[in-house]
Amino acid sequence: MLLDSASMYFRAFFGVPEILAPDGTPVNAVRGLLDFISRLVADYRPTHLVACWDNDWRPQWRVDLLPSYKAHRVEAERTGAPDVEEVPDPLEVQVPIIREMLEAFGICVLGADGYEADDVIGSLATQARQPVDVVTGDRDLFQLVDDDADVRVLYIARGVGNHERVTNEWVRAKYGIDARQYADFATLRGDASDGLPGVAGVGEKTAATLLGRFGDMDGIVAAALDPDSDMGPGPRGKIKAASAYLEVAPQVVAVARDLDLGPADTRLPAEPRDLPRVADLAQRWGIESPVQRLTDVLVGR
Repeated sequence: MLLDSASMYFRAFFGVPEILAPDGTPVNAVRGLLDFISRLVADYRPTHLVACWDNDWRPQWRVDLLPSYKAHRVEAERTGAPDVEEVPDPLEVQVPIIREMLEAFGICVLGADGYEADDVIGSLATQARQPVDVVTGDRDLFQLVDDDADVRVLYIARGVGNHERVTNEWVRAKYGIDARQYADFATLRGDASDGLPGVAGVGEKTAATLLGRFGDMDGIVAAALDPDSDMGPGPRGKIKAASAYLEVAPQVVAVARDLDLGPADTRLPAEPRDLPRVADLAQRWGIESPVQRLTDVLVGR
């Protein structure tokens, strides 16, 4: 089970009412995330669990290809270090607590410098030799769904308690494409939340139609440039007008699948790894109840 950590703690923050620790620090995202993990582990009993981390939420190599990538979410630019993402202050103070809590429990936290959590998830999912569940509220990761490799997405956009199990059949029913085509679909359609403009005049239906007829982005571009192809003049003109965007966007949208993440103990812990530290953190932040729930789930109670 691969957790899109930021996606989950953002949802916990906005979905759980404000709760304050004894010292006044907000801890609603911490509590919510721990309860999310408890529920997912109890429901699915994964053998391995990884909290995938954004070491760089906006990698420079993606920005170099497409300057608009997540540009609207930048709070401050930094030279030689990841830009600062616009995050609500009451959530920002909780992120270090979340990481410390996960590490105390012995839940593997894994990131890669210069890459997003999506890339870590993509690499782990692709290189796994076992079934994989990806937990996320973001559609970008639908591109990883692979029925043959037993990779699916547990989509939590409507809440962890109402999550959907995304398979290729689910993607086809929702969008009219196969999951392997999703990255090209997103490139064509665009995604304002990530600063992807898409191809002007091409929405979901046209994108699905083009992929159904021409297979992938290379096939679509080749057909647009081939005067003898049966692509209509409208889509042809739109694809050709967006040629500069289409030269770079597919590399931005596609998640990395070949990162060498090194050795890591990704096994689901059978009990908290550092019980005294877990107890101390629980008391310090006033989160005894969710800590106990996760502890009980890990030990099988």
